[in-house]
Amino acid sequence: MGLRVRVLYAEGCANTAQTTQRVQDVAHDLGIAVEIEKVLVDTQRQAEALGFLGSPTVQINGQDIEPSARAASSFGFT
Repeated sequence: MGLRVRVLYAEGCANTAQTTQRVQDVAHDLGIAVEIEKVLVDTQRQAEALGFLGSPTVQINGQDIEPSARAASSFGFT
């Protein structure tokens, strides 16, 4: 069983490809199977629904990888 990884990003984010590759590399190094889903976030409503804090946002099994972000409630574009 692998992990579901979601990379949320905004149009034009220069770090999306690099972040996605890093997730793949770390998973490979650890011998973990991952399913990576890249999701373009382009509306405030979508940002709130997905827990988008900034581009890119990485979530594993629906939870933000940044512990301090897990309690955030100011989702959207800054």
